[in-house]
Amino acid sequence: MKKLLFISIAILSVSLMSFITIDVLNIGDALPKATQKLNDISGKKITLQAAKKENGLLVMFSCNTCPYVVKYQQRTKDICAYAKKMNIGVVVLNSNEGQRTTDDSYAAMKKYAVVQNYKWFYAVDENNVLADAFGANRTPECYLFNKDLKLTYKGGIDDNANDAAKVGRMHLQIAIDEMAAGKNVQIKTSKSVGCSIKRKA
Repeated sequence: MKKLLFISIAILSVSLMSFITIDVLNIGDALPKATQKLNDISGKKITLQAAKKENGLLVMFSCNTCPYVVKYQQRTKDICAYAKKMNIGVVVLNSNEGQRTTDDSYAAMKKYAVVQNYKWFYAVDENNVLADAFGANRTPECYLFNKDLKLTYKGGIDDNANDAAKVGRMHLQIAIDEMAAGKNVQIKTSKSVGCSIKRKA
């Protein structure tokens, strides 16, 4: 009887998961959920479309406490500042709905942004709407859109998640430079290494 119960629960779980739609965003695709209202740490509602600057938009999925986010803290600040310098809008999204009452609460996000001296948007992705639309699964994970809001690069900030001193290629910065110069982005995708986004169970 217990065995039948466990099998039934397993089947039900798989059935429920089939209703969760997670898209995969491909190079050349348009920015999804561009007008979705997002709650920024400033207390204002923002949209990705409104955050876009003359040369495009950088969207990064991140959080507060993932060990990989911690390893990338300085690099995250550097690349976001660089994107802004290159007239590219920046939005960092926290999609960890499974931790919204603890480490990734709105209050915790505000404190984190102050400590890290964020000079860009840091917004709540409520119910993982954007993470699902982007197909994002990791923190940190980056999506770079051009001035027409078409995806030109997705993946990691660079090629060494564990040691900034041993980075061989700065994927995102090079993609920004190539895109801003009107060139074809040579390496359009890379592996994103990080913690899984904590979606609601």
